[in-house]
Amino acid sequence: MGTLAVFGVGPGLGMSIAHRFGREGHRVALVSRTANRHAGYLESLAEAGIEADAFTADVRDRAQLIAAVDAITNRFGAPDIVYYGPAGLDRPTPLTQAGSDSVRDAMGWVYAAVDLVGAVLPGMVERGDGGLLFAGGLSSVVPMPALGSLALSSAALRNYAVTLHAALADQGVYASTLTIGGLIERGDIHTFMSAQATGGLPILDPDELAEAAWELYTKRDKAEAVFNALS
Repeated sequence: MGTLAVFGVGPGLGMSIAHRFGREGHRVALVSRTANRHAGYLESLAEAGIEADAFTADVRDRAQLIAAVDAITNRFGAPDIVYYGPAGLDRPTPLTQAGSDSVRDAMGWVYAAVDLVGAVLPGMVERGDGGLLFAGGLSSVVPMPALGSLALSSAALRNYAVTLHAALADQGVYASTLTIGGLIERGDIHTFMSAQATGGLPILDPDELAEAAWELYTKRDKAEAVFNALS
């Protein structure tokens, strides 16, 4: 069935994506900034009968990102599906206070996505098949001033994904994005917010989001699935 590479894996949506696609027979490559939790992730996948390995890279460091792609290719062959969903825990600067430096910093997540696509897309186009899946925030389509420059980068990432969808439609490569409004259960941000004793925030089930990602990839009939638990 090929290989899924999960860039920005965490205990919430990233691992749910890994399990959902792994159940279909895909080998799984996990990539995160540190290896601290890799052993637990791999044990979870192994218990489910999923072949997997883990790699360390900060996706915003282009050299580390490309090295991770090369390592995955050496281990499993070129990835057939790439999921990009890293998230930071930095507190955002409100938009009215955000300067160009904070915007450039936030856009680093988008630049990393572009670098990743640049590394894997030529092979996908040559093979005539592949998948590029992204995850971003609802602030890409709904004004959320408190998210500041993160809202700008979220909008840019969404536009990149849906435009790739259109650009690649006749080349056998599929691109789409999950647009997510709400805390993802088991995810790092959910854990952080819970530790801050912040209650009443809407929670989304990462397994349901992963199921939506699988349906997007297999049906290939639209560029986006939106989850809004905030309204």
